[in-house]
Amino acid sequence: MAFELPPLPYDYAALEPTIDEATMKLHHDKHHQTYVTNLNGAVEKHPELGKKTPEELVSDLASIPEDVRGVVRNNGGGHVNHTMFWQIMKPKGGGDPTGDIATQITKDFGSFADFKKLFNETTAKQFGSGWGFLVYKGGKLEIVTKPNQDSPLSEGLYPILGNDIWEHAYYLKYNNRRPDYLAAWWDVVNWDEINKRFAQAKK
Repeated sequence: MAFELPPLPYDYAALEPTIDEATMKLHHDKHHQTYVTNLNGAVEKHPELGKKTPEELVSDLASIPEDVRGVVRNNGGGHVNHTMFWQIMKPKGGGDPTGDIATQITKDFGSFADFKKLFNETTAKQFGSGWGFLVYKGGKLEIVTKPNQDSPLSEGLYPILGNDIWEHAYYLKYNNRRPDYLAAWWDVVNWDEINKRFAQAKK
């Protein structure tokens, strides 16, 4: 197999009570695995695609053969988005941001509280399934939402952080209360990893 499901960097129950163990098992072992399986299916038809990273595939969708482009967009995007998602969370995470990302957030949004409010409100309004992302564009941080498993990489933007607002990410615990999930999610963010991604985005 060209692509593999990365192991979770912590135990399934490690993000309790913010994200419950049952959701983590379903989300990682079933949903993320399905994206990886489907992406590998596309690569079987076009083995040359297996020489590229998932990030490279979704960054240049125009170069993907037309018969599998939709599969790569959806499942390559799902693989990339979820791989990031597991890494930018950690047990006993949260709190105020630190380092360069903290400075940039204050500069571009006024305060962390203002940024969090805007991110949650913007992301809550994404219709149907999708993601809320923080990207770095033209020297400034910007909040963007994407439908389905679309990645900012497809537009040449590197996602610094992203929150999954597909119902499978929160429904077992939060039911239809997406805003409650969005508010709670900040308690598990991994600012060390987000700072690494911010440094990458600036490159």
